[in-house]
Amino acid sequence: MDEIRGDEIQGDEIRGTARGTAPVPLSVLDLVTVGQGRTASQALRTGVEIAQLAERRGFHRYWVAEHHSMPGVASSSPAVILAHTAARTERIRLGSGGVMLPNHAPLVIAEQFGTLEAMAPGRIDLGLGRAPGTDGATAAALRRTDRLNEGADDFPQQLMELTRFLDDDFPDGHPYARIHAVPGPVQATAEGGVQSPARPPIWLLGSSGFSARLAGVLGLPFAFAHHFSAQNTVPALELYRDSFKPSTVLDAPYALIGVAALAADDEREARREVLSGALSMLRLRSGRPGLVPTPEEAEAYAFSPMEREFVDSWLVNIVHGTADEVRSGLDDLAKRTGADELMITANAHGGEARLRSYGLIADAYGMPEA
Repeated sequence: MDEIRGDEIQGDEIRGTARGTAPVPLSVLDLVTVGQGRTASQALRTGVEIAQLAERRGFHRYWVAEHHSMPGVASSSPAVILAHTAARTERIRLGSGGVMLPNHAPLVIAEQFGTLEAMAPGRIDLGLGRAPGTDGATAAALRRTDRLNEGADDFPQQLMELTRFLDDDFPDGHPYARIHAVPGPVQATAEGGVQSPARPPIWLLGSSGFSARLAGVLGLPFAFAHHFSAQNTVPALELYRDSFKPSTVLDAPYALIGVAALAADDEREARREVLSGALSMLRLRSGRPGLVPTPEEAEAYAFSPMEREFVDSWLVNIVHGTADEVRSGLDDLAKRTGADELMITANAHGGEARLRSYGLIADAYGMPEA
């Protein structure tokens, strides 16, 4: 793994600056959820509105996550969504949270994110995961090769290849030495010279210890999926920090955690909204993925004892309630985990509820309108 070079960026581009009275920078993770009675087009428009709100209020990043074969999640193509969003925002960092690298040829991802970097210089993050983001059959359809049999040990090699393509620095004699990901790190100028813009920083994403350790060894920033693996958060962050080696990217560990959080005008409304997201997750985990149900459908649903146990265990890790209650929960989580950044995801039926939630959270922290 010594072959993998660090991202040629400054640490403060990763670290960001806290806004208002938030203890750490706040960011947004969007699954572009599609509610019952809504369309993917509406969900994608809402995603842009959320990114624009996040930019106005001083959230640091807006990321989208790759998922497949899930009717209630319209984020199957992060690069396409990010290009669309980049054209409708000006300052906020945009990225993948993440691209599932085993689903793609590294050259394709290098080309996609090199293009995004050329479109929005200095604003793009490349977050990478090693899970398929879907079921096994869909993963096989995505890959159409024997790569479905690749295991965790293959991810570092894929990462090395992607990094080489991004840096355009395969050594002489390598089979890919004459292949260039375009747009890439060296670009022609109008005057005939060349310039070397910063390429997208790589983040490693995970919900267990594998990516935590790898990110630490490589000196890369690490994003942990607290929102669906809360019991592993503290051990994974400790492993990341213990494994960390300074690099050209970072001189100290930088850990972000994804947090499920939803604020509403009162506790009951917040509970109704997160219950619909919990029912959607229950159906997904039961092999019945669909559109996110309405709060009314979720309230009327007859949960079996086993289903109720799942939903209750899911809801306990969602920070929800009034804006002040959510602020308190986020503050406690930042303190308890020592996270350097919180990335908030709001899984609800309607776009209005998600927009309202991010606005209320910004208000609670005194994040001013830009």
